[in-house]
Amino acid sequence: MTTTSRTTASEGDRIAARRSGSLSDPRAGATGREIAQQPTMWRRVVADITSRREEVQKFLGPLLALNDLRIVLTGAGSSAFVGETLAPALTRQLRRRVDSVPTTDIVSNPQEIFAEDLPTLLVSFARSGDSPESVAATVLANQSLRSVHHLIVTCNSDGELARVHGTDERSLVLLMPPETNDEGFAMTSSFTSMVLATWLVLNADTQDLTMVESVVAAGAAVLSERADAVAELASRGYQRVVYLGSGSLTGLARESALKVLELSAGSVVSYFDSSLGFRHGPKSVLDGASLAIVYLSTDSYTRRYDEDIAVELGHQLGEENVIVLGSRPSERIDSAWTLPGLDDAPDVLVGLPFVLVAQLFALGTSLSLGLTPDSPSPSGEVNRVVKGVTVHPFRGR
Repeated sequence: MTTTSRTTASEGDRIAARRSGSLSDPRAGATGREIAQQPTMWRRVVADITSRREEVQKFLGPLLALNDLRIVLTGAGSSAFVGETLAPALTRQLRRRVDSVPTTDIVSNPQEIFAEDLPTLLVSFARSGDSPESVAATVLANQSLRSVHHLIVTCNSDGELARVHGTDERSLVLLMPPETNDEGFAMTSSFTSMVLATWLVLNADTQDLTMVESVVAAGAAVLSERADAVAELASRGYQRVVYLGSGSLTGLARESALKVLELSAGSVVSYFDSSLGFRHGPKSVLDGASLAIVYLSTDSYTRRYDEDIAVELGHQLGEENVIVLGSRPSERIDSAWTLPGLDDAPDVLVGLPFVLVAQLFALGTSLSLGLTPDSPSPSGEVNRVVKGVTVHPFRGR
C-alpha cells in the first residue's frame, strides 16, 4: 500500500529527496550534518573516555562499591530518553537499582522522587545544560538527600550545568565532543554520544571496546547503504508512525517517535510502546496511512516478542509498511533490515545505529513537508532550548 501525502511540498521535491537521500539535500542543514557525523563522534567519545579512565574510576569506584547506592538517570526531552534507554541495560549489567526519572518530574515532585534518603548518584544528561530544569534538579537533590554525588554528561562546556558542577568535589563533568552540541533543533549526535559515554563509564570493567568499533561500522553502513531507502520511505507521506521495542529499545522507540514529531512540527502523529504492550489499547492508533518500525532485541528470549508484533503488524498493515531492524537475519521476517557484526552487543549499543534510521526518517519527513529541519516550528513557539519555565522555591527536608 502506498499512502497519499498531505504535504505542501511539491512532487518534484519529494522525488528529489528519494533519489538523493536526505543527507545530501542542501536543505538538511546542521541537522543533516549532525546525523552524518555520529560514527566519527562515537570514536571520539571512546578516545575521550579512555583518556579519563583513571579519573572516572577514582570518582565512581567508591560510589559503585556502596550496596545501597541508588543511581538516578535524569534529563528533559531527548536527554530524559538517554536515561530511559540506559536504565534497563545498566540494571541488568550492574545488578543494582537504576532509575530513569526526568528532570521535569524531579523539579515538580522532589519529595516523591527522593522519598528514600539513600546514597544517590544523580546522572544528569543535557545537550546545552541551559534548560531551567537542568541545574534545578541537581539543587533539589542536594536539598532532599544527605548523600548525593553528580555525574554530569553534557555537550556544552559553557552551559550552566557544566559551570555549576565543574568545581564541586561531589561532581564529575563528562564533556562530549563540542560538535555534538547540536546546532539543529532536534537532538541527534548529542543523544547517541551521551548514551555511549555513560554506558562506557558505568560499565567500564566489562565493556569490550572492540564491540564499539563494530557499532561504529554498523552506523556508517546505515548512513551509506540505507539513506536512500529511508528517504524513499519518508517521501510516501505517512500520517502516523509507530516505533516499538523492548527493554532499552523501548526508550529508544520513544526517542525515535519524538524525532519525527519534532521535525514534522507535529504534522505527523508519532507513538511508541513496548513490543508486548502495544496490543493493550495503543494499537488503536494505527490506520490505513500508518508506518510501524520495530526494533529487534539481541536477547533471544526477548526477540521472540519483538518478532511476534512485527509479524502481526505485517499482516495488518502490509509488509511494505512495517520496517524491522535487527542485528541478525530473522527466520520469521524475510524483509528485516540487518546490521551484521552486532550479535553479541547489548541492546543499548545496537540501538545507536538503529536510531540513525529514525533520525534519517524524521529528516526526510521534514524535507518532504517543505519544512526547514534546523527550525521546523513555523510559529517559533517550540525552541532548541526550553524557555518560559519558572522554578519555584523549595524548602527541602
